[in-house]
Amino acid sequence: MNEGGTVGASADRVLDLFQGVRLTPTQRRIAHSLVQHAAAAAYLSAAEVAELAGVSQPSVTRFAVALGHDGYPALRRRLRELTGPAGAGEPSGGGNELQRAVGTEVANLERLAGELADTDRIAAVGKLLAASRPLPVLGLRAAAPLAAYFAFFAAKVHPDVRVLDDGGSLLADRLEQAAAAGATALLAFVLPRYPRETLDALAEARAAGLTVVAITDSPVSPAAEHAEVVLPAAVGTDLVFDLHTAPMTLAMVVLQAICDAAPAETQRRLEAFESSAARRQLFLG
Repeated sequence: MNEGGTVGASADRVLDLFQGVRLTPTQRRIAHSLVQHAAAAAYLSAAEVAELAGVSQPSVTRFAVALGHDGYPALRRRLRELTGPAGAGEPSGGGNELQRAVGTEVANLERLAGELADTDRIAAVGKLLAASRPLPVLGLRAAAPLAAYFAFFAAKVHPDVRVLDDGGSLLADRLEQAAAAGATALLAFVLPRYPRETLDALAEARAAGLTVVAITDSPVSPAAEHAEVVLPAAVGTDLVFDLHTAPMTLAMVVLQAICDAAPAETQRRLEAFESSAARRQLFLG
């Protein structure tokens, strides 16, 4: 398995089953397992799903009922409908393997665009992160480049952005230091295969009093158990290593919301940077 996840293109349709349903942590584990193994799960028994998710068989039955089904057999029939070869919403099967991978990314961006219809929610996230001084940004392993990319630009409009891209015992120290310095929120990039250290860090952040905002691949990813705000953006899994087009786009959307939350300060800081860049002749054009 690569550094990315195992969620196939049909998993988006399975995710629609959980929209608007408040799931318990145990139910989120079941939902996540169904998404991760969408095609196979549609042909498993309740006991096999329970083993896959690491929960009890009655929990799987209660999960099915919570989704509005009479029991697990009814949910399994629905899963088969959603993950069948003729399921609606599948990206076009035309073209070669590389073209299909890009097509999946287009579909991921279209899904993200739909998620962004609620502009008030994104605006609230922007205000929350803009008010955190400092602003710690967490991203380990495959998520580290996204955290660095976001922080590079965020530092131009926010006075104190702290990238947390190394695990180990010092990570908890840096989280506590950020909280002691006045941080009130943490932005975390949590991508498949979900490093254990990342989830532990989210728990540490909440223990330190930080509000966790997680950009992750699915609303039922393991990050959902540790984050007050979950912003989903699917990753592409058609190549050897995952494509993070949608999460990177969402990162820039969040940064835009931070800028919009404090427009006067954003303008002042951008003008100061441009003045400094011109004085130092940083750019050719």
